[in-house]
Amino acid sequence: MQKGLFITFEGADGCGKTTQIKLVKDYLEKSGYEVVLTREPGAKGLGEKIREILLNYDGIVSDRCESFLFLADRAQNIDTIVNPAVEKGKIVLCDRHIDSTVAYQGYGRGLDLKRINKLNLLATDGRVPDLTIVFDIDVETSMQRVGKEKDRMESAGIEFHNRVRNGYLEIAKNEPERVKVVDGREGIEKVFENVKDLINKTLQK
Repeated sequence: MQKGLFITFEGADGCGKTTQIKLVKDYLEKSGYEVVLTREPGAKGLGEKIREILLNYDGIVSDRCESFLFLADRAQNIDTIVNPAVEKGKIVLCDRHIDSTVAYQGYGRGLDLKRINKLNLLATDGRVPDLTIVFDIDVETSMQRVGKEKDRMESAGIEFHNRVRNGYLEIAKNEPERVKVVDGREGIEKVFENVKDLINKTLQK
């Protein structure tokens, strides 16, 4: 493989994506691939500082400010981690990316979707994931898995998280070639089998 791949993992909090991304990393490394693991917000370095503000700042954060902080983190991640690794032939696995902003700030917060898509394009400099896996679970299951200790985003309320879930499903409906939905309510092994199938199909292209 001369050029690497960029694969993103999306879904509600508690959907299991973080567990799956670690399983995928181990699977790919055992198969001989070089793998880089990153996340948004919170990519290594500056992103970790931005993540702390986004998830734990206890003052008022406007919806537009929230969006720009996510976008700033994204630009840093793309420029300093994703692009250099992909150009070297590595596979980059990213825990959340552009679709989180569309789902959470667009569908969830009600910000203009066309504007968000333009800003995402600016933040990524046109880089689009080769594959995006959305782990779909109902809001009740999501809240149960998260537990009582919730960060600022997790505490936004059931109606907000229902809008986010519907947003992810709408994204998958609009971009079926890139975005694949996996039932996150299944057991870890069953979900992983479905994820491996999607990963292998992408590797074969």
